Amino acid sequence: METTSATAATKNTRSTAAATASRTTRSRRSTEKTTAKTTDKSAAATTAANATTTAAKATSRRTAAKSARSTTRSAAKSTARTATKAAAKTALSPIPGLVGEAPAPTIPVTEPGQFGRVNILDITPNEERGIYPARVELGETFEVTAQVFIEGRTKVGATAVVRTPRGKETARRAMTCVNPGLDRWTVELACGERSDAKPWDADFAAVKRQLGLWTVTVEGWEDTYRSWLHDAEIKVKTGDDVENALDSGAELLARWAVTKDARLNAAERNLLKEAAAKVADRALSPTDRLAAATTDEIRALHETNPLRDGLSESAPQRFKVERPKSSFAAWYQFFPRSEGAYVDPATHKIVQGTLKTAVSGLERAKAEGFDIVYLPPIFPIGTTNRKGKDNALVAGPDDPGSPFGIGSALGGHDTVDPLLGTMDDFKAFTARAHELGLEIALDFALQCSPDHPWVKEHPNWFRTKPDGTIAFAENPPKKYQDIYPIDFNADMPGIEKEVERIMNLWIEAGVTIFRVDNPHTKPVRFWQDVIAAVTRRHPEVLFLAEAFTRPGMMRALSYVGFTQSHCYFPWRNTKEELSEYLLETNGEDGYYQHNTFWPTTPDILTAYIRDNGIAGHAVRAVLAAMGSPSWGIYNGYELIENQQRPGFEEQRDNEKYEVKVRDWRRADKYGIAELLTSLNRIRREHADLFSYHNLTLLPTHDENIIAFARHTPAELTANGKADTLIVVVNLDGHNAHQDEVHLELTDFGIDPDKGAHLRDELTGREFDWHWDNFVSLAPWADVAHVLTVVR
Repeated sequence: METTSATAATKNTRSTAAATASRTTRSRRSTEKTTAKTTDKSAAATTAANATTTAAKATSRRTAAKSARSTTRSAAKSTARTATKAAAKTALSPIPGLVGEAPAPTIPVTEPGQFGRVNILDITPNEERGIYPARVELGETFEVTAQVFIEGRTKVGATAVVRTPRGKETARRAMTCVNPGLDRWTVELACGERSDAKPWDADFAAVKRQLGLWTVTVEGWEDTYRSWLHDAEIKVKTGDDVENALDSGAELLARWAVTKDARLNAAERNLLKEAAAKVADRALSPTDRLAAATTDEIRALHETNPLRDGLSESAPQRFKVERPKSSFAAWYQFFPRSEGAYVDPATHKIVQGTLKTAVSGLERAKAEGFDIVYLPPIFPIGTTNRKGKDNALVAGPDDPGSPFGIGSALGGHDTVDPLLGTMDDFKAFTARAHELGLEIALDFALQCSPDHPWVKEHPNWFRTKPDGTIAFAENPPKKYQDIYPIDFNADMPGIEKEVERIMNLWIEAGVTIFRVDNPHTKPVRFWQDVIAAVTRRHPEVLFLAEAFTRPGMMRALSYVGFTQSHCYFPWRNTKEELSEYLLETNGEDGYYQHNTFWPTTPDILTAYIRDNGIAGHAVRAVLAAMGSPSWGIYNGYELIENQQRPGFEEQRDNEKYEVKVRDWRRADKYGIAELLTSLNRIRREHADLFSYHNLTLLPTHDENIIAFARHTPAELTANGKADTLIVVVNLDGHNAHQDEVHLELTDFGIDPDKGAHLRDELTGREFDWHWDNFVSLAPWADVAHVLTVVR
């Protein structure tokens, strides 16, 4: 697989380089059509004749390939000579009586590694080995940086160009030099526009056509206008060689007006021509002549439609653009068997819920604003070594067992547990979810109970101990006596084929996402093969990795197709830990590993959640919803279920081993459900802000106050207005804290003379902020501010 991918990448690189040279040649020929027409025809005829002769004499593919490369080099040399002659001719100024200077030419790049007239290096993000492109969601904002420079003290500019998988240009944005000493330029971009279309919607077909490998090309160019202006202002002020300086400016403006690359309209061309005439008019004073070239209109034109000499392109950088919900998602988890469960008054035993009663969970998720419902395994549960309450080794007669002990005589991974219903019931469940606008994510735990059909049908899929027994799962000192792990060494292709069959079956039943249990304990190549096969047939399907492991493994899983992953957010609780983790999640790693922030799961209940009560639940919800584009809630959070099992960081009376009967009427008493609903509303209303690449920490002093901001410029929002979100959180669930938050106004496009008028999206209160701003947060009132800039 890797060899094939590398070969394809090499071919794409060569193809792209040729396309780049072709576009450059076409652009120059268009600009110089009158001067170079005869020469171009001659060169083209000569090249065609040479190519025909070579092809006729070719005796093998190798000879033909060598000839083609030779022809390309000859054509490139011919083109370069033509460009040089054309540049010399266009050096003649459009203004009578003036002789213009030869502008920097565009030097053709005919093979990888060659530099153009302007140098471009170290573009980020970059593909590892040219194989694994950065991943972004359709419409998600992201940052591209590069080193762009030229020799001497000549000024340069840089532009980033975004193109679809079909090569259509969709955006062209000026880059900003943020570190002149290091020649570092940066720009914020987006591939396409955000969409909330679901895979079953009619308009998803239009979204689907936009997915795939987009490219970003960095263009470097000599900034002739800025270089001239720098020197001309000094010369006019000191009276040094003034006429030559102003004549050069007049010629430059006149040439700018007729340059097609500048993409000027008639009014803009006339503006430049008129300015050129004034600058060349020796009847005016030098100061007035210079002023004609430096009006606000011309400076603005320089920002939007500059004269770009010596235009040089980088190799296109690829970005894998994925569908909506690949990055920006809100998950809600519940166990169907607990939804609608009740205690039978006659027997005093719990009657579990079904897929039909579980519709109540869908409706609750919808009401709270979530868009993905995640279900634990819904397959038959084994009886051998079935676990009892709180992971007890011996199950009682009424214990339902863990849904992760998959498989019984009733079926395996391709069967609905009869206690939950039938496959038709599941299809009706997913259909109702789709009516509510909810996607269904199904847990896929690749493990078996001793009763799973695979144990008899494929005994070689399991590891056998020397005594002939199958080894159950363990992670010493932990043991999972009700689970047999899969052994991939004997028949990985056979296991792959079966997993692909099963996943396709659930996809046909309405599943659009798989949450994969412990993928890091299986071969990475296994997932690479399976995900490639499944998404080739169903490109809309997403994968969430429930993996807590080393960075290298996490990166590899993201490379092979896991669009999101669980992470260490639950254990990052201090200001220092959170500051580091927010930047890690929303930084360079965010181009590959999309961390989904879950405050709790059936397996995780931290001491912070245990010890900080309602305020602690509110704090962690705000941090999760605002700190990552993707977040999730395990149901029961609304009811403050925070009792730990003694000696473990997980819930007591764990739902993994029993059916929960909940009184959802109590949720109003705590206010957490209302908070979750508000957080999801804020996220929807400011969707353009939720990227893995636009979070900034804001300085504070108190160790219990953390503040951060998200910002998206006007050019990248749906309504054309800049959007800024400021989050301030008191991490102490018991005490009030006051602090000062510093906001670097200009970094967020805020006029320092006016300051920022903010609205707290949680309370509706409004504030006026400037550089340094007092905040006071108390756990019995407001644990956090979620502020948007109103004006």
